[in-house]
Amino acid sequence: MKLDIYEHFHPDEREFVDRAWEWVENAGQYHETKLTDFLDPRQIVIMNSLVNRHPDVHMRLDGGYEGAERCRALIAPDYRELDNEDMKLKVLHIDSMDQKFLTLEHGDYMGSILGLGIKRSKIGDIHVLDDGCHTVVCEEISAFLDMNLNQVHRIHVQSEILPIEQLRTGKISLETLDITVASLRLDGITSDVYRLSRSKVLIPIRAGRCRVNWKPVEDPSSQLKEGDVVSMQGFGRFKVLEAGDVTKKGRFRVKIGKFV
Repeated sequence: MKLDIYEHFHPDEREFVDRAWEWVENAGQYHETKLTDFLDPRQIVIMNSLVNRHPDVHMRLDGGYEGAERCRALIAPDYRELDNEDMKLKVLHIDSMDQKFLTLEHGDYMGSILGLGIKRSKIGDIHVLDDGCHTVVCEEISAFLDMNLNQVHRIHVQSEILPIEQLRTGKISLETLDITVASLRLDGITSDVYRLSRSKVLIPIRAGRCRVNWKPVEDPSSQLKEGDVVSMQGFGRFKVLEAGDVTKKGRFRVKIGKFV
């Protein structure tokens, strides 16, 4: 690994960079093909960057539908045709029609799946539907999930494994919030969104538990901009929908969309 590669990434990302570069080198030098688990958007950026550094390697990304946030990557020598390769994707259909007094949300489904001991990297996008949920999963764990997932939150559910062609996608639900802040600093906006004091927000940011566009950011003074997605461990995530309008008192009007 050349040291100049590290300069482009956060220190916390080096472990993934090392693994990803090994996949690329193995494809280019030893003609190996690697199908990864699901990558988050930041890992996809890193993967693209590394693949582009090697002239004899290319990659296919697939999350089950166009616009998927989390995707599996297939890394291979550039002479190999990837369009018709099986990306080993399945749909876990969770039927929660019995719910009467409780509305299940994205976090409920994900928590129940991860509670079975499944790694997050084995799970793609989760789509909450009126009659339950469709979750994109790695084929190799689909049978295990189908057999063992029988409860989400406190509601009994039934599951079924479907081919990826039967995936139904749900609309992303955002709870909008209008705030005014003195600046577009990360600590100021997250403080208002999560309703925490500025001093309490600084702790997770400086500890590396805050990400902007899936990249760790430890500088509280980092400036946010329209379109940025911010997440803080244990507090969920939000998107900056609008930013820039200034009040008569010189404060910034910001429209936030909180993922629910």
